[in-house]
Amino acid sequence: MTRITASVDPDTLQMTASGERGEPILTSADPPFGSGRGIAPKHLVLVALAGCTASDVASILRKKRQRVDAYDLVVTAESAQTHPKVFTAVDVEHRIRGDVTVEALTRSIELSATAYCPVNAMLSKVARVEHRYVLLDASGATHAATVAVSGPDH
Repeated sequence: MTRITASVDPDTLQMTASGERGEPILTSADPPFGSGRGIAPKHLVLVALAGCTASDVASILRKKRQRVDAYDLVVTAESAQTHPKVFTAVDVEHRIRGDVTVEALTRSIELSATAYCPVNAMLSKVARVEHRYVLLDASGATHAATVAVSGPDH
């Protein structure tokens, strides 16, 4: 069983939550309802997706003996227009620089998106989730491709 604890300031709607390891996360609603300090709670879902898939991809690339010099992710999402305004589409762009082959990167992202990342699996129940990469390899060549698309209609 997973457990978090949270304390909420009822005046500012600012919340401090802690996970099982005790690491704090500050969240808040946007003004005028909240203080606007900290990340919006809904955006934490995207942070969780980035952390989940990046951990998978980085560890798989390491096992494949690929040298990653830099790894960034950009996650963007579209929301429904009506409440509860759930995410309807999420795009994950993996930006990798290093001595990494296209084949190893493609397979690593594919495994994360389709088999290992539980956050991706949960989001895919309600939203289209697309994973793509931009790779700057050791020779200086740039490669880009869409690797996986999942969601209720896929």
